[in-house]
Parts: sequence; structure tokens; C-alpha cells
Amino acid sequence: MKKTLVLSLGGSVLIPSLEENRIGAYVPVLTKIAAAHRLFVVVGGGGEARRFIAAARNLGADDGTADEIGIAVTRLNARLLIAGLRGAVHPALALSQDEAIAKGESGKIVVMGGITPGQTTDAVSAVLAERLGADLLINLTSVDGVYSADPKTDPEAKRYDRLSPVDLLGIVRLDLLTAGANSVMDMVAANVVARSGVPLVVMDGRDPANLEKAVFSGTFRGTVVDRENRKVLPL
Repeated sequence: MKKTLVLSLGGSVLIPSLEENRIGAYVPVLTKIAAAHRLFVVVGGGGEARRFIAAARNLGADDGTADEIGIAVTRLNARLLIAGLRGAVHPALALSQDEAIAKGESGKIVVMGGITPGQTTDAVSAVLAERLGADLLINLTSVDGVYSADPKTDPEAKRYDRLSPVDLLGIVRLDLLTAGANSVMDMVAANVVARSGVPLVVMDGRDPANLEKAVFSGTFRGTVVDRENRKVLPL
């Protein structure tokens, strides 16, 4: 029986730069997953979005305007992924949750970027997973799970294998959410995960093979966030 999987695919993972993007490496993995399951992919802005946002701020733009610019970049990244996926994907970018759900009826991969100022693509993916009643939400980021602190700056940071949604809320920092914010997950997304009950896996997405092994063999290094002690992978 096909399961429903939502991926939050970080822009810094998929497109660390235009010249060094991982779209070609992700295409066969996403295509293989979509042959077995219903697949929805929400693409982030990454470093390219932060560059545009910084330029906008330097010109005196407010955060709302900077957010809109960041959303535009997520959608450009998403369109690049659609171009790479060709016949395996619904050809039109979903511009809202309703559009994504409707396009899912095609049986093809559905791709979207950001949709709302002040909301990260992690939050977009969490709400989409909730609305779909998804079997699993996977957050593909540049670290191998949820840590007690930023592992890039704190060598003493502890990685968690499993967390409850309440634990996740306690770990996610209550920082002011500004345009271009970069963290493992924002508070809006964490709250949606907590209320929805959709299990979440946070894992390193820089090597697409990690995703393939997780989905099909259940082998992965990351953090499972779930209300229950369920085995969420393989699907």
C-alpha cells in the first residue's frame, strides 16, 4: 500500500550554489520513491535566498518585503527541481497548500516552495503533512539530526536519536523569526508537528543516497520525533 511522504528539502542541501547543485543526484532517488509512494517535496531557499535577502536589507527593505523575495527564490529552486524531474513530476509548481493537495491526485511528485511571509518552508511542509494526514515528514538538512545546540559551533552538542514533539519544542530556540533565518527547524513547524501527530525524521540530506536507504531499508542516522515509540522507517 502506498504511503504519503512529505519532504522538506533544504535549499542549502539541494542547491548550495547554482554551480554546485544536487538536483541531478536527487532526481533518480525522488523518482524511485515516487514509484512506490505518494511524494510531496517542499524546497527551501538556502544560501541563494539569503544572498537576495541580504541585498534587499542593504537597500532598506523591510522584513515582509525580504520574505517575499526569499519566497521567490524558493520557487525558482523548486522550478529547477521540476525541470530535472521531467515526466515524474506534476509540471506546474504548487503555489498553495490547496494546489499541492489537488495536484497530488495526479499520482506524480508534487513540488512547491514557500507560500507565506514569516513562514519557513519547514513550516509549509509541516502544515502540508498535517493536511494530507501524511505517514511521515522528513526534514532533509545539513546536519544529521536534532542536537542540543548547534553542532557547527558547539563541539559538546548532543545528538538525539528520538524525541517527543514536546521535547523538540523545548530544544528549538525561541529566536525572533526574521527573513532568511537558518536553523534545524523553526517554532511554527515544531508546533505543527506537535499538534498533528505526523512523525518527523530529521536527517542529513547532503547525500541523496541517505534518503534512499532510509525510505527503502530503514537505515539512517538522524532524529525521529514522534508521540509514540514507533518504527517509522522503512516506509
